[in-house]
Amino acid sequence: MITKDKVIELFCIIDEFCQHFEAANASHLLVGEGGKHRRKRAAALSDSEIMTILLLFHFGTFRNFKHFYLFFIKGALKSYFPDSVSYNRFVELESRVFFQLMFFLNLRAFGHCTGITFVDSTMIPVCHNLRRYTNRVFKAVAKDGKGTMGWCHGFKLHLACNDRGELIAFMLTAANVDDRDPQVWSVLAKKIYGKLFADRGYISQKLFDSLFEDGIQLITGIRANMKNKLISFYDKMLLRKRSIIETINDLLKNTAQIVHSRHRSLNNFIMNLIAALGAYCFFENKPKALTGYVIEDTKQLMLF
Repeated sequence: MITKDKVIELFCIIDEFCQHFEAANASHLLVGEGGKHRRKRAAALSDSEIMTILLLFHFGTFRNFKHFYLFFIKGALKSYFPDSVSYNRFVELESRVFFQLMFFLNLRAFGHCTGITFVDSTMIPVCHNLRRYTNRVFKAVAKDGKGTMGWCHGFKLHLACNDRGELIAFMLTAANVDDRDPQVWSVLAKKIYGKLFADRGYISQKLFDSLFEDGIQLITGIRANMKNKLISFYDKMLLRKRSIIETINDLLKNTAQIVHSRHRSLNNFIMNLIAALGAYCFFENKPKALTGYVIEDTKQLMLF
């Protein structure tokens, strides 16, 4: 539910960030002829207003962005956004805030690693499997991949979160990229330390050794044809809490709507995904793991 207090709170946070971002970026603008900085023409809507509108849509109240913009932004919130432009013009303005939104995610919205990290990936189909050969928007970009729910044509979102349900890092790849791909971990491992909990799809001795060299201990379940291994009671209980990352994937798909077939350009798809990740960071119902524990005489950690 989007309340007016939430709109004001979100706008104030984003506007404060945009002011610092523009001040820090002013000295790095490209210089044109005559030594003058190239002009950045101002739009009717400020960058902070555009970012706020993009994030508000993903709070799950509306299912269609056009309906959301025309009847909520230009209707119920007309006094909050008096200079709102037409829907077609707003779609053109989305790409203006790409870099601001990316910096906002990494500097303000995302959380920090606490030493306990959960990782998982989820498929993002862009069309029905029967229409994958006729899809023109993502031609030569989207790929066929197989996940736990079967085959899909699209992309794969790799996510890492802490035990508080806060996102730490993400990476978007084609659907046919393996979860253990070194290029994926070259991005995710930069912000992770301590214990990393994953499902059996991440079992790889090469990946384990690579992460261990970076100070990360990969902990996964075992397959049916593997020998059993001993892990501490604390690690075993936290491994059961891996459902946190699965709940996040569910919220992103069913509430924030990162999956739909209405995209008309690749840029629109990217902006929709980034805005959804940013909106999740301000959800009030983020899942959390039990972090309290007591130490018994047997030196085992017992969760309560």
